Amino acid sequence: MQQPSSSSPPAQPPPAAAADAPSPAPATTPTPAPASLSPPQAAAAAAASPAEPALTAAQKALRSKPSRSPEDPEKKQIKKLKDVEISFPIVYGTISFWLGKKASEYNSHKWTVYIRHANNEDLSVIVKRAVFQLHPSFTNPTRVIEQPPFELSETGWGEFEIAITLYFHSDASEKRVDLFHQLKLYPEEEAGPQSTKKPVVVETYDEVVFTEPSEAFFLRVQNHPAANVPRLPPGITLSSPGLMEHMAHDKKRYDNKDHPLSQWYSNFSEADELLKLAAARQQVQAHIAKLRRQLSMIEGMPQQSRGLSVPGQQYGHG
Repeated sequence: MQQPSSSSPPAQPPPAAAADAPSPAPATTPTPAPASLSPPQAAAAAAASPAEPALTAAQKALRSKPSRSPEDPEKKQIKKLKDVEISFPIVYGTISFWLGKKASEYNSHKWTVYIRHANNEDLSVIVKRAVFQLHPSFTNPTRVIEQPPFELSETGWGEFEIAITLYFHSDASEKRVDLFHQLKLYPEEEAGPQSTKKPVVVETYDEVVFTEPSEAFFLRVQNHPAANVPRLPPGITLSSPGLMEHMAHDKKRYDNKDHPLSQWYSNFSEADELLKLAAARQQVQAHIAKLRRQLSMIEGMPQQSRGLSVPGQQYGHG
């Protein structure tokens, strides 16, 4: 989670303005479902401009497992696929724009909070609705979004924590996932002053993981570009999907790639990360080669000169 910058928001408004501008106090958030997810803050990617994506290893350490719905006697006949996991990479965050000359003391920024697929695929293949819990000073602080894009926009001046709850389609046989995100309006000092053209972007990568999914759910999402579907273990055979009821969820896919804010989205693709890792590896190799050359020069020096060079190196870098 990113810490607030040294640029402080305006003083708290009088009670009459509380409904229009959130207080910096932490938001009232719903109690997370038991064993819902790993701490998302470990991979928070934040910056005054689009954040740098986390490394693949760090991303895969964040795998949110939805809390399982209570057993329903009528659903005990659902066929589960043992030793199978289906994952969906997601990104949740905020993009905040300073209003510049249009800014007032209690209405300085316009911001959008959202949950999206990491590669901007249609997340409604699994998400039935998303619930955003804003600061209680907002009118109607509990916002329910039932179709993509799963986002909402507001204006204000205060930073606070936003709770995001995801509910899934019935064939997923899962209850919900709870996420938490810190709204950030003001850029870090090193990013320079506020600008109406350069927003403050804070995004977090995570993965929603469905363990032992139902056969119906597997058949519905196995060819969807939003899903990471592994090979089935030996011995597992699938029924023919036919005219199964789960096909009701197959509707026209929402395309998030042309979203007006997509130019500010962080790139969490594995290809991009591999390129960055390769560049970092080249830098490390170049540094190692330089150190080896310096070591060879030292070893080639006369013993007396070599001895005199050691104290100078020791105190020169101490």
